[in-house]
Amino acid sequence: MSSKRPKSKEARKIKGKDKKKENNFPTADEGASEPDHPDYIFPLVLTSATQELFGCRADEDLTGENPYKLLKKEDIVQDMKTRASVSDFSPVKQLVLDYPEDELLLVFDRDFTYGQSFYLVLTVEAKHNILKPSVQGDDEEQITHEEEEEEEEDMIIPKTPESHPWMSLGSEQEIEEESVTASRPRLRYKISPLLRRCGAPVCFSDRGALDGKEGFVECPSYQDKSFSIRAMERHTAVQASSDTKHSSTQTLWKYPRNTWTQYESREFSLEEKEHHLRSENMKNFITSVLTRFEISLQQNHIADVFCDDWTALCEDEGALMGKTETTLKEYQSFMDLYFSKEKTISHIRWHPTISGVIAVSMTERLSLEERIDNSAKLLLNPSYILFWNFTDPINPQLQLECPDDVLCFQFCPSDPNIIAGGCMNGQVVLWDISAHVEKLQDTRSGGKNMSNNLDRNSVTPVVRYCAVSGIEIGHKAPITDIQWLPETFELSKLGIPVENPSRVCVQLVTCAPDCCVLFWDLRPPRAVSQSLTDVKQKSQEKPLENPHGVPNTFKHLNLTWKPFIRVSLPKIGSSGEYSPLKFSLRDNTVDCPTGDKPPQSVDREEGCGFAQLRVPSAKQQKPLENISTKLYVGTEDGELVYTDWRIEKDNDSGRLLSSKPIHRLLVHDTLVNTVSRSPFFRDILLTVSSFSFSIWKEGVTSGPLLRSSCSKMLRTTGHWSLSRPAVFFIGKEDGSIEVWDLLQTSHEPSQIQNISSAAVTCISTSSISSKQHLLAVSDRLGTLHILQIPWTLRRSSNSERQIVKKYFEKEEERLEYFQKRQIQHEKEKKEMEAEQQRKKTEPVMSLKQEEELEAEALKEYEQFLALEKVILRNMGLLSETEDRADL
Repeated sequence: MSSKRPKSKEARKIKGKDKKKENNFPTADEGASEPDHPDYIFPLVLTSATQELFGCRADEDLTGENPYKLLKKEDIVQDMKTRASVSDFSPVKQLVLDYPEDELLLVFDRDFTYGQSFYLVLTVEAKHNILKPSVQGDDEEQITHEEEEEEEEDMIIPKTPESHPWMSLGSEQEIEEESVTASRPRLRYKISPLLRRCGAPVCFSDRGALDGKEGFVECPSYQDKSFSIRAMERHTAVQASSDTKHSSTQTLWKYPRNTWTQYESREFSLEEKEHHLRSENMKNFITSVLTRFEISLQQNHIADVFCDDWTALCEDEGALMGKTETTLKEYQSFMDLYFSKEKTISHIRWHPTISGVIAVSMTERLSLEERIDNSAKLLLNPSYILFWNFTDPINPQLQLECPDDVLCFQFCPSDPNIIAGGCMNGQVVLWDISAHVEKLQDTRSGGKNMSNNLDRNSVTPVVRYCAVSGIEIGHKAPITDIQWLPETFELSKLGIPVENPSRVCVQLVTCAPDCCVLFWDLRPPRAVSQSLTDVKQKSQEKPLENPHGVPNTFKHLNLTWKPFIRVSLPKIGSSGEYSPLKFSLRDNTVDCPTGDKPPQSVDREEGCGFAQLRVPSAKQQKPLENISTKLYVGTEDGELVYTDWRIEKDNDSGRLLSSKPIHRLLVHDTLVNTVSRSPFFRDILLTVSSFSFSIWKEGVTSGPLLRSSCSKMLRTTGHWSLSRPAVFFIGKEDGSIEVWDLLQTSHEPSQIQNISSAAVTCISTSSISSKQHLLAVSDRLGTLHILQIPWTLRRSSNSERQIVKKYFEKEEERLEYFQKRQIQHEKEKKEMEAEQQRKKTEPVMSLKQEEELEAEALKEYEQFLALEKVILRNMGLLSETEDRADL
């Protein structure tokens, strides 16, 4: 075929009128100029999904030079069975079934000659004629160079396309489903001022600054420790002197006296003890004091005799006097000039056991298009997770090298030296920092090794990841959340909780917007029996060199690690799947439920690492019934989905499938960026979206317990307080933090404080001691701010937990009452509509029936008048003349 555009058919007819075709089937070039399609073809609209499925993508698989594609008949039939009416081949279903051969010809119509981009050839003769045109058609196309130049000079006469009747392919139903229609009449409000205030005189007066709540803002000066200069060298003098000792006694020894001391108590002998116990005096004494003794024991159980009443009375003294500070004070800030430049902090985690150490993950501030353009530069500049220490705010103490930008990471609860992270390319990464723990512990309190570390050139050690999952068997989108399963249990391949004999966290959960939640196991699978030759070969093999010093903790998982459970999230009542961003497990709450420091984990013994653990047999695992298998998932569309991770077996096909979500809660308008459980109530959740946040209770499906009003500034993250049940923090796009205290107000934040000029990305709290609680806040510019939480926001009263619990219970009762009223209103509405429909359908009374009713009413009235006359005559009130006059 010629690759040039076909010329006009009229010009060819003028030059070759004597040439006639021997058949009625045009070639590909001739058929392209026909405005009305013949009977042996059918124009089709193929979506991008269908083009990719059959390998006929426009301008990629099929082009103007090669527009033909042979499709197997069985593949088209299978597609129509699978997708039913949604299939693009459904309009030609019967024609495809009646086609005699096994392959059909699909032609790419680039110029939309027949109204669509593709058309399907429906007859065998037409297919052979198009693929192998006749000799006569070939002779007609063999035009000399001179004739082609003459044809190009001829004017091509354009033709107006003829109109065709519209053919429905199901698109109007999708438009109707996506369109917004008014379900009720619009509400109209009229607002006007009070009549008595119209035209009234306005009086202005002076007001003192101390009278109002926000009359003035005091900005006192304070010393910023971030700019204090540390003395590196000092001239001092030391003088040696003898040791001095001072001693004193409480007793003045004025004159000597003979004294003695008793070292052993005097006791009765066994005979004397038995005599006293059997005596009547002892029995009478016990009988007389028995009542008072019982009352004293009861009082000890009722009241705490060791409680300090004075301390309990003055626990809120500072709040009542109004002299305590409520603002967050900046304690320290961290920013690296090289690793934090033009980067954003995506996640924050405090070290579970070493106080004063915090880890942050850094990501590039680039869009998807910019990442694609700068992909080579990003490969040369790897991402890092930085470990900061309060003793050195300039240089990071440790760097974890990442294969790609890390959006979330978690410390292992049973071994804090193991860190798991989720990358932007969908891979799960593992690090082992056991060799660098001493460095972090030496610098946390400014020990003896601190001066030696400062003398060196501040070379930060880099730890390379020791294992990474396979990119083709993991997530297909960036991992947005990761959590470890508790060490109290583990999951089988069917998602059933079973006992964990090792008491080590060996499984973790990840989610990504690719519509699935994955469960991973760190242990290698059970060893398969090997032959003696394989064992000898492995013993003879030399160990590979490790130039980067990567630990061999997870060598068995590198590039072969794959999930053992894949939980999909199909939508309820419609096709498609939910796209999770954040999730929360029932038994995976905050590690510090009381606000205290978590217990320090025991160090791992040498030789008993994760590589020595094995997945136990399914027969040996004992299932646990008291473990909840439910989890909440926040999606990209602002939905909160409640689902079960257990795998069920389909009765029809026998395949293992994920169960459908239990229910879906839709409150937010945009994506959910935070799903966090309260550290004090396991069934209370906080979800944060761009414009609002909500507090939910597990099991309550009628709505949230508390929903905030829409904010003018976007909300980016949220975090519960670890010491007060009624306090939580909300980060905003303008760099400020909202502090919400439910004991004060529930409709507005108790205070708003600006922290940075850029958007807040993450918030995390930590308790260094009972008197020092810290709040870590990161911004979009890569700066980490450490704030000190004031006494009023960290000190919890004795009854605060009961008050907040009662508040949640009242909100739950309000939702139940509202739901009942709504059901009752719907029932009354249906009854009213039925009554109106019944009145409309009642038969109209006929004219004859109306005359009969009027005659009966007139007859009854005459009988009443006759009875009235009889009564008046009997009473003597009606004379005979009046009676005759009436007649």
